Amino acid sequence: MTAPLFQPITLDGLAFPNRLAVAPMCQYSADDGSANDWHLYHWMNLAMSGAGMITVEMTDVERRGRISHGCLGLYSDHNEAAAKRALDAARRQALPGAKFGTQLAHAGRKASCQRPWQGGGPLKAGQDPWPVVSASAIAYDEGWQVPHALDEEEIGEVIGHFADSGRRAARAGFDFIELHGAHGYLIFQFLSPLSNRRTDRWGGSLENRMRFAIEVARAVKQAAPGLMLGARLSVKDWVDGGFDVPDAIEVARALKAEGVAYICCSSGGNSPRQKLPTGPGYQVDLAEAVRKGADIPTRAVGLITEPDQANAIIADGRADMVALGRAFLADPRWGWRAAAALGETIHPAPQLARAVTTMEHWMRPA
Repeated sequence: MTAPLFQPITLDGLAFPNRLAVAPMCQYSADDGSANDWHLYHWMNLAMSGAGMITVEMTDVERRGRISHGCLGLYSDHNEAAAKRALDAARRQALPGAKFGTQLAHAGRKASCQRPWQGGGPLKAGQDPWPVVSASAIAYDEGWQVPHALDEEEIGEVIGHFADSGRRAARAGFDFIELHGAHGYLIFQFLSPLSNRRTDRWGGSLENRMRFAIEVARAVKQAAPGLMLGARLSVKDWVDGGFDVPDAIEVARALKAEGVAYICCSSGGNSPRQKLPTGPGYQVDLAEAVRKGADIPTRAVGLITEPDQANAIIADGRADMVALGRAFLADPRWGWRAAAALGETIHPAPQLARAVTTMEHWMRPA
């Protein structure tokens, strides 16, 4: 009998060969938003990981929406061509049936920052910083830029950028799009009462605060109707008075009505005052709550590192898929390892097939 983690799943007509996903992970290595040889290597590596769903990194819809100078984008013809080059190469080596998606995003007030290995804080004078925008003129933290609060016309322009990037994603050959409504980036800045203090139709009530997310989803769905659409959401701010599980359930229901097929349930990232718990699978209960409350497929993510752990999440009905990030960076064949541990068949590229018995030996119980 096939282990739950390796059972196929179909989301809005898009079939995946298993329930294992590569979570999107920023690489901070693009050239003005364009994928380069690093991405060619990275995406090809992920393609051979054994995961059925591969979501490449946060991909920004305009230049000022990047976290750093090195962040990936889909806002120019060169970005689009470069993404297609890397994607085509990865697809040729991928697990049969594996699907590739891009995570469309805008960093908002968390843009114009250094790469993590350069400090990660706001860009300083002489480092080519740029002005940042948000729902309200509230800085992320002390020492960070106070963002410009987008006006009605500017909000419409940003929504248009999401739609344009959706069209580029379709032309580049992606199978699905994921909207990044998590980790304190622009979509979530509108959702959270900590960062949205507006008094117009884009702020105040949850219905108003979710309007930006809904309009973005609607615009992207219309721009790329052939691509399955999902969303990543911070289900909790982990700050008193912030966005919380009941809010997330309502947002998930509204996104589902717009054609969003799944919610990847993460949390935090919007406030330095957050009190984020740690521990294996610490966000799985969030995926379970949204799955049950909104009646929508969910993807669990966050410190999921062991095959039995991932399999149990699916087997127990707590989420429909699981996503791993750092585990795939540490072990690019994590999907093979899970298959060997759970008694499933490994499907390597033929050039790598001789390694299968080694993996099975490593995972054999003592």
